[in-house]
Amino acid sequence: MVRGFVGIDWASEEHAVCVVDERGKVRTRFAVAHTSAGLRDLVARLRKLESEPSQVHVAIERPSGLLVDTLVEAGFTVVPIHPNVVKAARPRYSAAGGKDDRADAYLLADLLRTDGHRFRALKGSSDQTRALRALVRTRDDLVAMRVSLANQLRSLLESYWPGAAGIFAEVDSPIALAFVESYPTPAKASRLGERRLASFLARNRYSGRRSPDELLGRLREAAPGQAGPIENETKGVLAQALVKAIRPIVEQIAQITALIEHELEQHPDGPTIASFPRAGRINAAQILAELGDERERFTSAEHLAAEAGVAPVTRASGKHRSVGFRHACNKRLRVAITCFADNSRHASQWAAEVYQRARGRGCDHPHAVRILARAWIRILWRCWRDGTRYDPELHGGARRAA
Repeated sequence: MVRGFVGIDWASEEHAVCVVDERGKVRTRFAVAHTSAGLRDLVARLRKLESEPSQVHVAIERPSGLLVDTLVEAGFTVVPIHPNVVKAARPRYSAAGGKDDRADAYLLADLLRTDGHRFRALKGSSDQTRALRALVRTRDDLVAMRVSLANQLRSLLESYWPGAAGIFAEVDSPIALAFVESYPTPAKASRLGERRLASFLARNRYSGRRSPDELLGRLREAAPGQAGPIENETKGVLAQALVKAIRPIVEQIAQITALIEHELEQHPDGPTIASFPRAGRINAAQILAELGDERERFTSAEHLAAEAGVAPVTRASGKHRSVGFRHACNKRLRVAITCFADNSRHASQWAAEVYQRARGRGCDHPHAVRILARAWIRILWRCWRDGTRYDPELHGGARRAA
């Protein structure tokens, strides 16, 4: 019988902890710092509650992080409770609707005591999966930083030299960054001819998709900037500064991408996810990192679809019924699944037909992609559960049901 119910209100610097017994009476309250010593102290105190660590059930509002990993590794039964559930339960404990760390720690502990059967305990992922998840999420964050800086660079160039922003397809490509670094202002590029541009392209290993003459034409046909000499020089310096900020991010993304591809090949579930049409290695790694390797985590394909945010939320009461967009979900998983679904329709006739039928019903592109993603999840969940690769013939029944 479980006698130790623990609620932890997570914070970036200090965690509030409350322990209640099986009757809801507070056994102890304390706070620990989010430091190595603080986490060791937390584990030591919780181990004193019961002889078996697994008998200590810990409720917390997040399913991941250093604190959660520490508790799982120590053998405690960790139960993540969604913040929306905590918010909905708060009026049960305070009519005023107030909120503080100590009260929330008690609320979590008591909610686990009374409604613990409604929540699933967290099981730790394998070391391989945690490593892959760290790589994928860091790469995603770096890509977001690169896109933000690239947009800033493009906006800056268009304000004084539109030609430099449009000469190459991507302003953050290695060749475009090298061009802006070498020719940051129109004045610096005033003597740039076909031969000089050809020499520049050769030095920087340009792919050669467009000839020097065509690129030079793009540069000269662009609308002229209206900035004066001083503004041009100043913005040229700023453009070079942005190039210096973007370039190391691009290099690190390339290195992490290579690591992700290697980890995906070594992961037991890597071939399964990568077998889907147009999944790609990075996209497959993104999906796998969020799926994890705990087979009991998702009880059904519908459960996975809800977690991925591609299943709508239905609200019905009396004669009123509404179907809306699902906001509460794993947003990284939703981005990964919908990206795959969108790509798959270019390689799978079945996927293209599901998408087109949705568009024919009046759904816009994002909605149609979510419908297709939900259809794919039925197959993805089965392949992931069984550890089998996608086979159009083998999984034809699931496709028809979708």
